[in-house]
Amino acid sequence: MNFNEFQTTGQVKKVTKDLSLAKSLIITSRQDLEFLKDLEINDVSARKIMSNYYEVLRSILEAIAALDGYKIYSHEAFTYFLIEKKEEIIATKFDRFRKIRNKINYYGKNISIEEVNENVTEILNIIKKLEQKYTSKV
Repeated sequence: MNFNEFQTTGQVKKVTKDLSLAKSLIITSRQDLEFLKDLEINDVSARKIMSNYYEVLRSILEAIAALDGYKIYSHEAFTYFLIEKKEEIIATKFDRFRKIRNKINYYGKNISIEEVNENVTEILNIIKKLEQKYTSKV
């Protein structure tokens, strides 16, 4: 599969670049990060915190896609969007987080506090890199 195939199937659409959408997604993502940073990661909260950090990362990717003139309807397509942008390492990590989130949300899987802590650190580093590279001028 590649990014063009997602366009062919309608899971990605080429649209007009949307600066206002990108700005809005970046602002709400920052607000979400501010909210999440003070939450305690424990056995009860770990699943939801992991899912929410993933959603913030996905929102940043959606903002970048909006700046590039894409509307992406498939979480999996974001992996190939990153590959298209020559961000293979981030793409691999994003896909891993996507699968973790899917296991949590759709299959009732648990996740350890330690794994959430590690993933949150990675996600925050990825967000920082993506924002510096793609959204710093927004």
